[in-house]
Amino acid sequence: MDLATILGVISGLGLIAYAILMGGSFGIFINVPSMMIVFGGTLAASLIAYPLQEVLGVFKVAMKVFFMNKQEPMKIIEEMSRLAKLAKQNGVLSLEAEAKKTKDPMLQQGLAMISDGIPRNTLVKILTGQITTMQNRHKLGRDIFTEMGKYAPAFGMVGTLIGLVQMLATLNDPSTIGPKMAVALLTTFYGAILANLFFVPMANKLKRRSESETLEMQLIIEGLLAIQEGENPNILVDRLKVFLDKQLQAKIEKKFGGQTMKQAA
Repeated sequence: MDLATILGVISGLGLIAYAILMGGSFGIFINVPSMMIVFGGTLAASLIAYPLQEVLGVFKVAMKVFFMNKQEPMKIIEEMSRLAKLAKQNGVLSLEAEAKKTKDPMLQQGLAMISDGIPRNTLVKILTGQITTMQNRHKLGRDIFTEMGKYAPAFGMVGTLIGLVQMLATLNDPSTIGPKMAVALLTTFYGAILANLFFVPMANKLKRRSESETLEMQLIIEGLLAIQEGENPNILVDRLKVFLDKQLQAKIEKKFGGQTMKQAA
């Protein structure tokens, strides 16, 4: 579970609710017609822009905003170094047993392919294809949420226009002005909250998730190639740490007792 996302949503909604309660009743901010215009309009526009299967699938992708089995780069490098030592000592056939133990699908597949003697080019093609598939899946999710972030305020404006037209059409009846104005303003309110607290931030978080997952997969692929080539475990660490920032590189050098080669500043 991503603590930052949960805190962001709770604090955002909490502060808005608190501000509302400080100025009056929470009930006056609940308007069913306004919700229908914004929520329904945003969903309808999304279905027009994208196939039904993709719109429904985006909710599964959205779960990565709240839940993700993130692997720390340090742990990935440690594991690849351990596997490299094992392959050096017992041969690549020993990796078949390790493949059955790991829970990471890419690492499991890569180890199995190495133990089966699959050529380097084939291994790279298959595993990099998984990165491309993952990136495309995440990009689709980001695109849909980004578009929803545009549709929600737009339908908020549509609701505002509807409310204003209804209000102007019944100016001779002062009792209707309040409800019509509520629809006019609350649709904009709902649209702004949906766009700026959910859709746009979720698109940005998915982008970061995709970048993080891509890095993890690149580390695994590069580590597998080093193992296949019979690389010295310390050299393997050097090959992998170049993917990381300077702070993480320093931690890795400290972790491995300064045995890795120093990187150029």
